[in-house]
Formats: sequence, structure tokens, C-alpha cells
Amino acid sequence: MTTRRDIARLTASERLMISGTVAEANRTIVLLSPDEPAFWDHFQASPEAEDGAPDPLDRWSARVIGGIAATLGAEPLFPFSGPPWHPFTGWARASARAWASPVGLLVHAVSGLFVSYRGALAVPGEIVDDPPSADPCPSCAQPCRTACPADAFAGGHYDVPRCKSYLDTEAGRTCRQDGCLVRRACPVGRDRRRPAQSAFHMEAFHPR
Repeated sequence: MTTRRDIARLTASERLMISGTVAEANRTIVLLSPDEPAFWDHFQASPEAEDGAPDPLDRWSARVIGGIAATLGAEPLFPFSGPPWHPFTGWARASARAWASPVGLLVHAVSGLFVSYRGALAVPGEIVDDPPSADPCPSCAQPCRTACPADAFAGGHYDVPRCKSYLDTEAGRTCRQDGCLVRRACPVGRDRRRPAQSAFHMEAFHPR
């Protein structure tokens, strides 16, 4: 029977971490996230990062998580492989490791507002996870509420067009190069994400 330790051993070698689990019928959904900051250098040394082809991180995720799944006899699941789309946001909230933040984005117990999911494993049977975490937001000063210079999170809703308009300005350069100021304001996981990794994701979100 597959255990959490079995999965953690395989994922750690690829600088991925178990970021939550969800029991579902006769299987367990094991969510996998970058184990930052070591993850970025590990990915940068991969064939996908160096071959110049589109979607290097998604292709890396498919290869690596697919390989782990094959070793464990599990099914690999990805947030980028739809439609139909897998309910990663719902799984995250059901895992007792991630919650809705005051600005509407997911916040994770370890990664804060920089939480992301590279994929998941659907493992047959039950995986006993660590005890649930506590939502960090109620006891936080919540600097995320006022961190956005474009005011793109007013009322707890993310105004994507407003955000992208700001990124097109000279003032938006710091967000493009170093990452979203709202995400960077979260005390949880603040120093885990490398600026180069944030710039990569910002370029994918809003190409120049």
C-alpha cells in the first residue's frame, strides 16, 4: 500500500512537495506544488527549460509527475490538461491546507499567496496525511488588502483587466520583474518564491 512517505520520497527528488490531500471515493487526491525556493533551479536544469519549445513548465510537470504516477500505480492529474478541467481549487480548499484569502486568491499554509499546483496524483486507497493546518489569515494584519498599486483587488475580487492594464505601464515593471505585490505582501511564504520564477509566470500571464 502506498504511504505518504513513499510519495514524499519520490516528489522530494524533483523538488515538489505534497501540498494537501483529499479523500475521494476509493482514492486519495495528492496535490503537488513546487518546493520553493529550490524548485526553480531544479526546473531550470531540465531539458524542457532549455529546449526553447512552448510551455516548458507544463511539459516538465507532465513528464515528472507522470513518471511518479507510473511508479506508484497512480493516475496523474493536471490543471492544464482540460477541458474538462480538474477541480484543483476545490481540492485545495477541501485539503485543509489552503483557504480563500481576503483578496480572493488562495492562500496556502506553507506557500502563502504564491501557492500553485503543478499536478496531482490519484492514488488508490487512503493516504494518511499530516494533521490539518490553521488558516493564517484571521490572525494576520492582512497587508495584502492594500498592496496592489492598481487597486485590482477591491472588494475581494480580482479585476484581471485592471491588473493587466497596470502591468503595461512603467510603474508595473516591478510586478512584471519581481512578482505580484499582493502575493509578495503575504507574510506566509514571502521569501520562498524566486524573483526569476515570478517573472516567468508573469510573462506567461501577460506576455509583453
